Amino acid sequence: MFGIKEIDAATLLQWRESGQSFRLIDVRTPAETAQGIIEGAELLPLHLLPLSLDHFKANESLVIYCRTGARSGQACAFLAQHGLSNAHNLRGGIMAWAMNRYPVVLPDQR
Repeated sequence: MFGIKEIDAATLLQWRESGQSFRLIDVRTPAETAQGIIEGAELLPLHLLPLSLDHFKANESLVIYCRTGARSGQACAFLAQHGLSNAHNLRGGIMAWAMNRYPVVLPDQR
């Protein structure tokens, strides 16, 4: 999608279990994240991403997700346009994660 890097839910789980270093960013709205997030995710609504560019390092690995992967794909494309080429879109978003029966937690349980 959008010519960006993507990973699937199984790969994300593998990265977590192997201890691979990456930042997990949830770009959904607060109302959406209140329903559950992937543990360890940083909450950064998509509309605030342009204001947060200085919070990312050029060489750090990022995994960005939303509900289905469309908004996070846009976020990855935006980051790539600004020199952050190591952002990965979670294909299918948190829906794909949950459909694989991987754990979801409430934001206040982190």
